[in-house]
Order: sequence, then structure tokens, then C-alpha cells
Amino acid sequence: MDDCSGFIETNLPCPDCGSSDALALNENGNTKCFSCGKYTVHENNKTNMTKEEKQKKNADFLYGDLLPIAPRGIHLDTCKKYGYYVGDYNGQRVHIANYRNFEGELVGQKIRDKDKNFTINGKITGHFFGQHLWPNGGKKLIVCEGEIDALTVSQLGSNKYPCISIPSGTNSAKAAFKKNLKWLELFDEVVLMFDMDEPGQKAVSECVNILPPGKAYIAKLPGKDPNELLMQGKAQDVVRAMFDAKQWSPTNIIDGADLFERISTIKKNDSVPYPFEGLNDKTKGLRKGEISLFCAGSGVGKSQVCRQIAHHLLTQTKDKKVGYIALEENIERSAQGVLGLELGKLLHLDDFTVDDKYIKAFNKTVGSGRFFLYDHWGSLNTDQLLSHIRYLVKALGVEYVVLDHISIVVSGMSESEMGNERRAIDVLMTKLRTLVEESNFALILVSHLKRPEGNRGYEDGIMPNLSALRGSQSLSQLSDICVALSRDLQGEDKNITKLSVLKNRFSGDTGLCSQLEYCQRTGRLTETSISEEF
Repeated sequence: MDDCSGFIETNLPCPDCGSSDALALNENGNTKCFSCGKYTVHENNKTNMTKEEKQKKNADFLYGDLLPIAPRGIHLDTCKKYGYYVGDYNGQRVHIANYRNFEGELVGQKIRDKDKNFTINGKITGHFFGQHLWPNGGKKLIVCEGEIDALTVSQLGSNKYPCISIPSGTNSAKAAFKKNLKWLELFDEVVLMFDMDEPGQKAVSECVNILPPGKAYIAKLPGKDPNELLMQGKAQDVVRAMFDAKQWSPTNIIDGADLFERISTIKKNDSVPYPFEGLNDKTKGLRKGEISLFCAGSGVGKSQVCRQIAHHLLTQTKDKKVGYIALEENIERSAQGVLGLELGKLLHLDDFTVDDKYIKAFNKTVGSGRFFLYDHWGSLNTDQLLSHIRYLVKALGVEYVVLDHISIVVSGMSESEMGNERRAIDVLMTKLRTLVEESNFALILVSHLKRPEGNRGYEDGIMPNLSALRGSQSLSQLSDICVALSRDLQGEDKNITKLSVLKNRFSGDTGLCSQLEYCQRTGRLTETSISEEF
């Protein structure tokens, strides 16, 4: 038989030719090496083995003496229980680890010399060392990475507790767990006590997903492996790790009992205020780890509100850093807009003199060392933009980022990136949400609106709702705060902008909150009393 189909595990070490990754295992336990070409039938599948064949197979095994392994602190009774011998092989003194099936029949040997070179005699793939001692399962099973570690842990438990090891290093762990899953399920708990190095912990992460939910436990050692700790006089640390092993759960599943310190030290309202009192009353301020979305029709004043928020952060705090990404204007216009708010002048329209007052205002705002802009002209790549935001936060210590606006980010995508606008916004918002969470900064985001039905637009004073957001529901779903701006650009109150909180994940308080009057001389927005007729 030389059927290469149906393999359940590949890239295993071959015991015949020594290849590290050419062996494949099928569901019947048979193996095929794609290096030397040997196909080996599992012992359980050899139904017609004669007495003479069994005698010849047994004659091929290596025999030695039962001795304590003094250099590793392993006692004679432990070696006897597991069948761990000392013998001679190719003129060298070696350790012999016997692997047996559940009938007690010797099926393979792992031979180890003083330099930790291994030779496989017979068949050990798919078997655990020591597995034959507990054919009917039990309460707690400890799985180690190597035979010496299994002997160590068993000995420290007075050889009473089931303890085994994987056959051929970390690369064999996954296949051994899959092959013996039904047997592993006979135990109430399966404790993985692998080496604490990277290969060992990687193997742990692979094996825990094979076991049924609630059965896998992970032991954490204060050293590389159990035998090393034993030889350092830290046997109790191994025993403690065995009994203190924590039940495995996916990393994103958190036991509420582990959250006491985190939720008891978080301030109730670790926020900075907006420059508008009514907005503060509803939202309780601007917080890191949140996305605040501002939406309005074209020309209503979204960018002006963002400039005033940035200016407020720079002038009303002493150490907060602001990242400013305005994609509809160049960085000179953005800088002039923030500086102009401090001077009370429209610098892009009015003549001005660079005097002491100008320099002082510059040093307080744009030149404070706490204001950073993104020069985007000629390049608008989504991944590059996200990378620059991450740099602002991680490298420069920025805590508040203004992105004005998301619609132009999407419009600047390539055809392969975009697909369609809704999908493109979904992807971008998910990436922004993830970035905000992992980097813990506040994102002030601007979005356009889709055109309403009928003759009137949002520029005519209509107050938007969440369904008016252009492109995707993820804009509102992934934002913590949504604020709509309304202004009648052609009406008598064309300089009056009204703010309404459409969504408020923090406090739940929504509705009309602020009325702002724009001064065409100073370029500032000033909060006024809300008109009753609105």
C-alpha cells in the first residue's frame, strides 16, 4: 500500500531517514515519508503478524539496565515505573525511553546520547511516553515536552499522578494530541506543562484548541522546564505550577474576577472638556479610547468646529498633544486657522503683521511643540495614513487626533482598495476602531452626509439623523459619540450653527445641545442660548 491521500498531519520528523519535516500521518496511524519514500503501517493495522515476526521485531529493540539518572535527579523507582533504561548504543552510554501501547507491548524506543542526539527505534509517532500506564484515564493528566520532564513531574507527585510527554519535540505535539484525542477526553483535566521557551509555548497554543472546551489547563513555570527547576532546588515551584494551572480560555475571553484592579483604578470621567458647554453637558467631555463623529452637509461648518476643538485642547491644557489631519486643505491653511483663532483674525483673508503678539500666539498654539499636522498632498494611501496616525500616537505621544474627513479618505482609495464605498468605509472604520482601542487615543472624525430626499438639503437648516450618514452604517455603529451640525446657509440666521447629539454611548443623553454663532471678523464660534423655535 502506498496511498498518499487522507493525511491529517504533515511536516513531521521521519524516524527512518532523519528528515525533520518530510513525514505525513494519516487517520489510521500509517505514515509516509516524502524524503526516503518509506510507507509504514501502524502496528494496530498489522492483522497478520506471525509469532516469528513479533520475535524478530522485539529482537530489534535495545535493552539496558534500570538505574537512577543521578545527574538529572531521577530516582530508580521512577525509571522502573516508566521503563526508562540506561544502555549502550554505537559505543556510547545512552538513555532508552520505552514506548508501549495499551496492551503493554513495546512498540518503539527513543534513544538519547549525552549530546542530546536522538535515535528512534521502532514506532513512537502518535504515542505519548508513559501513556500505557493510564489506559482508562483519570482526574488530572500532566503533559510535558520531554521524557526527563515527565519523569521529574511524576516523581515530584510521588509517582501517583498521570504524567506523560510528547514523542518527538514540539513539532510532534499537535499530531499526538489529535491521534489520542479520545484517550485524552477520558481525563477531567489535561495540564500542559511544556517548556517556557517560544517553541514550547507555541505548541501549547496549538494543542489547547484540539481539546474540548474546559478540559485544557496551562501550567506556568518560573524557569525553562521542570527538570531544570528540580536541579536548581525549586521542586516546590514545579508542584505549585501543576496544581495552580489555570483553565485555558481564548485570550479575548476575560474572567470578570480578574478585572477588579482594572475597573477599580479607572477614573469615572477621565476626559477633557469640549469648548462648548452644551456639548459637554450631554457627552461629559472628550475621552481617550473613543471615536467622536461630527457630521453635517457641505459648508455647514464641520471643519471650523474641529479647528476650535483643536485650539481649545492646545490652549486649555498644558501637556495634551494634538494631531491634525485635514484632507480638504493644505497644512498652511490648517495652521493659519488654529493660529487665527488665538489672534481673533482670519489670517488667510486679512493682512497681518508678524509682531510679538503674533509670535506669542504662534508659540502657544501651532508652535507649541504639541501640534502635529499631516502633509498629505500627492499621496493618500489608506495604510500609509493609518501608519502615520499610529506614529503620531506611539512615537510623538499624541492623545487627540482630528481626521477631517473620512469621505475623502475613501475617495482617494485605489479601485482594488475601494470595491464599493460602503465596503471601503466598513473596512476603514474597523481599522480606525482597532487603532483607537489598541493605542488609546481620542479620534475626532468628520463625515459627509448623503443627499436627503426632496428639495431641501442639509445646507437649508435640516437637522441630520444617523441614517443620513453617507456610505455605511459602520460610521455610527463604531463611533462612541455622533454629533450633527445644522445651519441654514441662505437664511437670516446663516451664522448660527446648531449641534445635536445623535448617539451617546457614554451617558446615553442625546438631543439638541448647543447653538453656536460664527463671527466673520474673528473666525470664532461663540455659544449662545438655543432659540426656542428650533
